[in-house]
Amino acid sequence: MYSAPQWSFRPATGNIRYGMLPREAVCTENLTPWLKLLPCRDKDGLSALMDRPSIYKSFYHSQRLHLTSNKSGPEGMNPGIILEQTLTVVLQPNSQRTSVTYSGEKNVQPSWSLSSIFGRKVSGRCVLAKSSNVYLQLERGLVAELKKNKNNGVGNIASEGFWSGTGFELSVRPDKVFEEENSSHRRGSSVLFEFSIDKYSDSQPFDLGLKWKFPVTWSSEPAPLHASRFLMGSGNERGAIAILLKSADLNDASLGTCSSSNGYKFRVDVFQVVPWYVKVYYHTLQLFVNGQPKAVGDVIETIHVSPSKDKISPGVMEMVLQFPCDVKSAALTLEFDKGFLHIDEYPPDANQGFDIPSAAISFPNFYTSLLFPGNCSVDKSPMLSKFQEKNPVLSYTEVLLVPLTTPDFSMPYNVITITCTVFALYFGSLLNVLRRRVDEEERLLKSKAGKTTPLSGLLSKLSAKLRGRPQETPQSPSNSSSLISSKLLLKVFLVAVLAVAWQYYFG
Repeated sequence: MYSAPQWSFRPATGNIRYGMLPREAVCTENLTPWLKLLPCRDKDGLSALMDRPSIYKSFYHSQRLHLTSNKSGPEGMNPGIILEQTLTVVLQPNSQRTSVTYSGEKNVQPSWSLSSIFGRKVSGRCVLAKSSNVYLQLERGLVAELKKNKNNGVGNIASEGFWSGTGFELSVRPDKVFEEENSSHRRGSSVLFEFSIDKYSDSQPFDLGLKWKFPVTWSSEPAPLHASRFLMGSGNERGAIAILLKSADLNDASLGTCSSSNGYKFRVDVFQVVPWYVKVYYHTLQLFVNGQPKAVGDVIETIHVSPSKDKISPGVMEMVLQFPCDVKSAALTLEFDKGFLHIDEYPPDANQGFDIPSAAISFPNFYTSLLFPGNCSVDKSPMLSKFQEKNPVLSYTEVLLVPLTTPDFSMPYNVITITCTVFALYFGSLLNVLRRRVDEEERLLKSKAGKTTPLSGLLSKLSAKLRGRPQETPQSPSNSSSLISSKLLLKVFLVAVLAVAWQYYFG
């Protein structure tokens, strides 16, 4: 499922194709095509850390390919197509915990190293790579907490000896340190450590580790609004999609001049794609700000809707919303009908439901860039240049699971089974009647009656007297043959009646 967004993924230029795969089975082979695009695959360099069991046991992982056309070409680079590969993994370093306990502290940050997280070490850079570096970033919240702790003598974290004298200790001395400057965030500036892999080899592998000296509590900087999405309604015919935005920390200094007193508003872009079998009624859009209903024209600045086409293209909706700076919560709802699929279009385990891809919520007025001093020569490093790019904050909602009406997939099996059973009984009885030989049965009865000996007659009389019943005389062949013929006719008649009834009701 793919679409062409117009505003949601700025500052990208040109034609954008955004693809989504809401559900996919977790398999270690999913990483293999991504690794094949690397110069040394996962055999050498930093890619040797791509241990599949370690990656797929993480809380979250994401693979990304970004292709851009470079017509002019920067210094030292020929014009062509640039391929950027990104692998995002969220891991919990719980395998190597510190042995020091602190009174009154229940949750202590675990110490970690590359070998404890990925199970491997880096033995050097890839022979095809010009440079290979590892960066360790201390977030603004962590740096602010470390600077507040005066008892541990934490001063300038970016000074000499910072890596072994602050609240933590690094196992490897960094080659360079970059401290963010002119940060407008009230939490302070972040610190970036650079480790070069060129000087390491198989005899001396690179294994970066961090050991905490005292407990520190901090939190990552959240998005301006926390986005979530859920379904409303019940039944298998219709429902509604709701997107809820809740304020995280709008008092942060990053809002700049945005305040309710001067009438400024901040922008929120909503990008949502729904499959064609979910018929969305875009005219039913409703907006609520701080629990109060609002007119669509008062909040929506621009909207672009591309309705879905059955079995051809999904439905796409893009909106540019303008909220006041003091907003606490906002919600929007859309009603939809559930369509019907052909039996061949249902995926395996269709009773579980159908997935709707996540909605992308972007905040163009908020950026995630890092500002480094001009004398740091960051232009020589593509990674540091990426850190300085002004990328808007992007948030993704949950994947929705929509139950649709599913047919009884066992019905064809049941029909085939009962049909084959009835036909087997019909043809079995018919063939039994057609192949039976009445003359041979009559001769068999005559031969049994003629073979009666005096001894057998005495035994039959004796048994009749013991039972107190009169002796039975053998039936004549004519009577037995008439009885057999009547039974045969009755069976044939019953089978014919059953066949006619089956053809009348089910034929």
